[in-house]
Amino acid sequence: MDGTVRSHIKIGSKVKVVQKQDQRTGQLTEGTVARILTNSAKHPRGIKVMLEGGIVGRVQEIL
Repeated sequence: MDGTVRSHIKIGSKVKVVQKQDQRTGQLTEGTVARILTNSAKHPRGIKVMLEGGIVGRVQEIL
C-alpha cells in the first residue's frame, strides 16, 4: 500500500520508514506505528509517523 496516504496507515501497523538523516541513502527502518504525526490526508514524501521506541520517519512501505 501507499505510504503517502494517511488513511492507509493505522496505529499498530507494521511499516518501513526513512528517517531524516537517512533520506540521502534511502536506508529504511522497520517498526510499529505508535503515533501519526502528519495531519494532512496526503503527503508526497510519505506520512510522518513515530514508531514504538520513539523513532520518527516518513512511511515508505506498509507491510
